[in-house]
Amino acid sequence: MKNKRHSIKDIAKSMGVSVTTVSFVLNGKAEEKKISKAVTKKILDYVEKIEYKPNQFAQGLRTGKSKIIVFMVEDFYFFFAKLATIIEDLAYKKGYKVIFCTNENKDNKSIELIDLYRNIKVDGYIIIPSPGLMPKIKELIDEGLPVILTDRYFPELDSNYVVIDNKEASYRATKHLITNNFKNIGFVTNDIEQTQMLDRLNGYKEAIEESNLSTHVITIPFDEYTLTRNKLEDNIKKFIEEMPQLDAIYFATNYLAISGLNVIKKNFPHYMDELGIMSFDDLDFFEFYTPTITAVSQPYFEIAQSLMDLMLNLLKDGKKNGGTTRIKLKTNLEIRNSTLSR
Repeated sequence: MKNKRHSIKDIAKSMGVSVTTVSFVLNGKAEEKKISKAVTKKILDYVEKIEYKPNQFAQGLRTGKSKIIVFMVEDFYFFFAKLATIIEDLAYKKGYKVIFCTNENKDNKSIELIDLYRNIKVDGYIIIPSPGLMPKIKELIDEGLPVILTDRYFPELDSNYVVIDNKEASYRATKHLITNNFKNIGFVTNDIEQTQMLDRLNGYKEAIEESNLSTHVITIPFDEYTLTRNKLEDNIKKFIEEMPQLDAIYFATNYLAISGLNVIKKNFPHYMDELGIMSFDDLDFFEFYTPTITAVSQPYFEIAQSLMDLMLNLLKDGKKNGGTTRIKLKTNLEIRNSTLSR
């Protein structure tokens, strides 16, 4: 009996009651619907005996409350994977399950996934949005669904979000390099026109211009990382070759930093002890590399905790249509050997 997956219909047939009666009992509405204590106990005892596990998708369709949250990320590398692990643990402790999916920063895929999860009536959405997703996000918000954006947001959209202060973090990281006597600082970024990347670039520029230095920026097409790492590394190699005056390089993401370190090690090994090297977004790997790599460290647990606290608040009755909450968290700068004063 325990090996069979039972439905509410099966339970109703075995108990000689209606499907509606079983549904009310399982959803804690027996007293409200005036179902006798004897019938309620009979159903609950049977459910326990057969170790009934409700189908959460079907439950969501039936009641509008699936106890499932969607977490849509760009990919499952580094930062997003670590964040997902913490969110899943926090959600589980509160009785929620999390569906993880990746949109690869593509609008079409994002839209298809959102439409799928709307159909199965998930309770809420935590979304790292692709560039053109604002109209679809607005649809969810207009429907009164709990939605939180993270990592990036749309300035023109009135939405809940939890992000870090990318501009301040990038400004502080650049000022650290300048304070340590690096004067020709290259900045390696991608061409994504989204808040997190634009703020990192603007923080770098502000610190450079404030110190009357010159900016040296390379913007690499995002697809070159997703399609072929070789092409990405060729761009970084060309940038270094064409900028012999550089005394430091600041990478706007950790995946750019990893590719950059590979380029330097293979093609310019003497630079490892000459160039200042900085990455936005820390990795355990940077602590063990030679030299150890200075990096902006995002507060993973604080981000995840803020997301879950806000989501649980939005899921409460009467909270869905309240005012928006915007949280911007601070980062830490993990100073290591790669940015020691030369």
